Amino acid sequence: MKLPRRKFLHLAAGAVALPAIARVAWGQAYPARLVRIVVSFPAGSTSDILARPIAQWLQEHLGQPFVIDNRPGAGGNIGTEAVVRAPADGYTLLMVTTANAVNATLYEKLNFNFLRDIEAVGSIADVANVMLVNPAVPAKTLPEFVAYAKANPGKINMASGGIGAASHIAGELFKMMAGVNMVHVPYRGSPPALTDLLGGQVQVNFSLLPPAIEHIRAGKLRALAVTSAKRSPTLPDIPTMAEFLPKYEASSVWGFGVPTGTPADIIGKLNREINAALSDVHIQTTLADLGASVLTRSPAEFGKLMSDETEKWAKVIRFANIKAE
Repeated sequence: MKLPRRKFLHLAAGAVALPAIARVAWGQAYPARLVRIVVSFPAGSTSDILARPIAQWLQEHLGQPFVIDNRPGAGGNIGTEAVVRAPADGYTLLMVTTANAVNATLYEKLNFNFLRDIEAVGSIADVANVMLVNPAVPAKTLPEFVAYAKANPGKINMASGGIGAASHIAGELFKMMAGVNMVHVPYRGSPPALTDLLGGQVQVNFSLLPPAIEHIRAGKLRALAVTSAKRSPTLPDIPTMAEFLPKYEASSVWGFGVPTGTPADIIGKLNREINAALSDVHIQTTLADLGASVLTRSPAEFGKLMSDETEKWAKVIRFANIKAE
């Protein structure tokens, strides 16, 4: 049977439009089942603590379970690779952290390229580190500490949560910009580092805010400065590093990513829902109590931020000649 030309063109146009319609429908129907959020660090870590209230909000508002899947190991690379290898269908998310940006240079051989293989969805928060000293250290201010460190080169022990951890690279940036020589003492996570700082076995630590706040409030540790560009609302009386070392900034960033190739409609929907969660007063209060600042970005903006973070920390890692364990 021969179709009239007008009817044939109409049917052809409809056939071309079908994939686009299917993609939109897919995005609208998402999620239709359980979504995994892979956190590349243990339960109780800052990444885990920040992921859970967002996961709960998404579950309540999208009607499907958003389940935290902790995959710790290799500085976050095990969990990241698990997401890289997952289907690009929106049902496996990665809790992206500054560690991903650091690891791109810190590890010489990875089975993936973070910036290429993980597509940005949106940011959640940034969290400052805080420079802490044991009360036995005579310095009461950052300038006093710099003078003390220069008078005692190689005699001050700087604890961190491990090679390449946020506390390590924040300290290395300080050493580079202040021109001081301190001995790096890596621990397996922030809790043992803080324990030895409290006990006086080490003298300084650039801890993330959440695990440090109560020790500061109790007067057990002295805070000299926060590493964010602006003062922390959680510790408004503590100056920033940049007030004494211009252009110093070492906040850690958290957000979500998905395997590259995930449909744009799904990424867009996730970004809108995450941003809606961040506008919720309860979520804002929860993050503020943890010492975190809400960070809202589009997928493109978050992708650019992680690219910039990768470039920034690459310079520090190469300058300090940091090698992975």
